[in-house]
Amino acid sequence: MNLGYALKEFWMSTGLMNITWGQIIMIIVGGVLLYLAIKKGFEPLLLVPIGFGAILSNIPLAEIANFEANGFIGIMYHVGIETGLFPLLIFMGIGAMTDFGPLIANPKTLLLGAAAQFGIFCALLGALALNYFSFINFDLFDAASIGIIGGADGPTAIYVTSRLSPELLGPIAVAAYSYMALVPIIQPPIMRALTTKEERMIKMEQLKPVSQLEKILFPIAVLAICILLLPSATPLIGSLMFGNLAKECGVVNRLSDTMQNSLMNIVTIFLGLAVGSKMQADKFLKPETLGILILGLIAFTIGTATGIVLAKLMNKFSKKHPINPLIGAAGVSAVPMAARVVNKVGQEANPHNFLLMHAMGPNVAGVLGSAVAAGVLLSIVPTLAG
Repeated sequence: MNLGYALKEFWMSTGLMNITWGQIIMIIVGGVLLYLAIKKGFEPLLLVPIGFGAILSNIPLAEIANFEANGFIGIMYHVGIETGLFPLLIFMGIGAMTDFGPLIANPKTLLLGAAAQFGIFCALLGALALNYFSFINFDLFDAASIGIIGGADGPTAIYVTSRLSPELLGPIAVAAYSYMALVPIIQPPIMRALTTKEERMIKMEQLKPVSQLEKILFPIAVLAICILLLPSATPLIGSLMFGNLAKECGVVNRLSDTMQNSLMNIVTIFLGLAVGSKMQADKFLKPETLGILILGLIAFTIGTATGIVLAKLMNKFSKKHPINPLIGAAGVSAVPMAARVVNKVGQEANPHNFLLMHAMGPNVAGVLGSAVAAGVLLSIVPTLAG
């Protein structure tokens, strides 16, 4: 009798008896992310931990994503995402890996990085417009978090969302990193549609040399401007500039190497698993998720298009120093993938055209632009909502 009761209790406590259809769907979604990362090579460093975290968070009864139950990925989320620590550490590593030389050599490409952020504010307005449909409801905090997807900068999207709308972190993070991974698929058709073959064939002049002193002064100058004009962006830009200064100053190579490698790798693991913890079925499978994915794609598309359009306009006024409009597409923050895509599309039109270093200017400018846009949103949204 006792054995039969024990067996019944054991059977009732198994995952097979307690799993829901929603959890099954999300485990499949996690498997798809793993497939895209492993088989297709789409952002594997992030999609592998995110996909695995999604599977772990949907195992019935395990409570792995529950902070109150001491679930280990729930603890990671609480420590690193709710506090905003992980995105800032990622930005520090990005700064240590980034060469701002192409931007310093051609400062006007900063405008292209700024133009590519236009999609952020279009998506914000689009999210608010969706409130006219009764089954979707986004407030201003939600809309700002969704809009930042258009910057194609995963850490920035996570940082802003954790501050403004943490309940949407799962779908927003998945959308941001998915579109970053799909840059080679999404951007080329837009680039070809908005440019002629003659424009894509334009060869740009070699960039002027940039001294080490200029590279050292750049992060200090950017931080000073940020402190004076937009203090709310200081956490992101400050982390980015500290990492870059460590790289360029040449006297703390051990710290720079640590930020680029060990620290970046460790935080990426924790960040991915923590993001995956928010992909629980009851939080993810909602009509709002579909709206976020659609708006994120629109924002990314608009950001790519506005960068190209501004580059075309700038080329009209740069007869002596022609600008290939393709580099405007690199204004989104997907570093360095967007710049590589620009180079590839340019070489399709002209095999002797090498645009990679020229595209890196707007590409790294896009990182700054998304951080500035995040600072603006963090500064004005709470005020407007209040």
